[in-house]
Amino acid sequence: MKSPQPGLSPALVALMSIATGLAVASNYYVQPLLATVAQAFDLSFNQAGFIVTTAQLGYAAGLLLLVPLGDMFERRGLIVVMSLLAAGGMAITALSSTLALMLLGTALTGLFSVVAQILVPLAATLASPEKRGRVVGTVMSGLLLGILLARTVAGALAQLGGWRTVYWVASVLMVAMSLALWRYLPRFKQSVDLNYAQLLKSIFSLYLQHPIMRTRAITGCLIFANFSVLWTSMAFLLSSPEWGYSDGEIGLLGLVGAAGALAARQAGALADKGKARLTTSIGLLILLLSWGFTAVGAHSLPALIVGIILLDLAVQGVHITNQSVIYRAMPEARNRLTAGYMTSYFLGGAAGSLLSASAFQIAGWYGVCLCGVLLTVANILNWWRNAKLETEQA
Repeated sequence: MKSPQPGLSPALVALMSIATGLAVASNYYVQPLLATVAQAFDLSFNQAGFIVTTAQLGYAAGLLLLVPLGDMFERRGLIVVMSLLAAGGMAITALSSTLALMLLGTALTGLFSVVAQILVPLAATLASPEKRGRVVGTVMSGLLLGILLARTVAGALAQLGGWRTVYWVASVLMVAMSLALWRYLPRFKQSVDLNYAQLLKSIFSLYLQHPIMRTRAITGCLIFANFSVLWTSMAFLLSSPEWGYSDGEIGLLGLVGAAGALAARQAGALADKGKARLTTSIGLLILLLSWGFTAVGAHSLPALIVGIILLDLAVQGVHITNQSVIYRAMPEARNRLTAGYMTSYFLGGAAGSLLSASAFQIAGWYGVCLCGVLLTVANILNWWRNAKLETEQA
């Protein structure tokens, strides 16, 4: 039986957006600090980049193994428990004295911070149909703002008290958010007649049986790979002798990315009006354009800023559209759809981090940009080949 839907007030949407952003931010505090952490643990660029990859692999594992539990258990309790466990992972990272211990804390944080991906389908479920795309867009804006502003906050806190301070503060904030969610989230349970093993199997079945799900998952995988390619190596570029930026100054560029994320919020509303194919096509073309500015940004801050804004606008716009489309397809399986889509999404992010760190070590910033261009071209070709599927279904 499904619990009565209490609806979504603007205040509750705001709380869910903040909680989503805070949860996912825990995987990205390290990005502007990579040069500092590499120095602290005596790491190469490749080894430092693996910290980001570990977070994203942990997140991908949580998406596949934990998010489907939202279709089995009462969601408020599940959300609160996972938030507390993510806070514990950040505490381990703050206490780490070796790279191995830091990777353990990072992996645990990534695993349980997928609570963000239980909040998103819960918001979609509680929202009225005519407002679903807008609500998903608002909550997903919270998610991407969390990813982007994590860099700004981390840079500022590291300037004040060192990189460990970042994780202590984030852990405390996550505990406080857990209490707020317990107090204000409605209880909601939507059971399915499947056990855990069947739920996991059904995720792969959804992927295999639904071409639109497959197309959107591949598109999401490649756009987030682009995102990680840019942001993983940004700290290496800006901390180089030519630029000489501090952790705090590098983190400020997260504010630039936030502008692009906010500008993409209307993508959900456009998807509600049947323009998902148009927003996806335009978003991918903007993504390709962004890499031209980003390449010039090797020696020009204004060009780099334009590239960041365009890339984050495109990534967020396509991502919101993707989720709006797949949520409309199977309302009764939103947690499993989220698990399948977002696992693909963050596997792309993990691959992008590895590619970015390797490209920077081998060919510098231009190698990073070439990597981004090739991923974007592959995404455009995949999308144009499969876009007609959505038109036919409509």
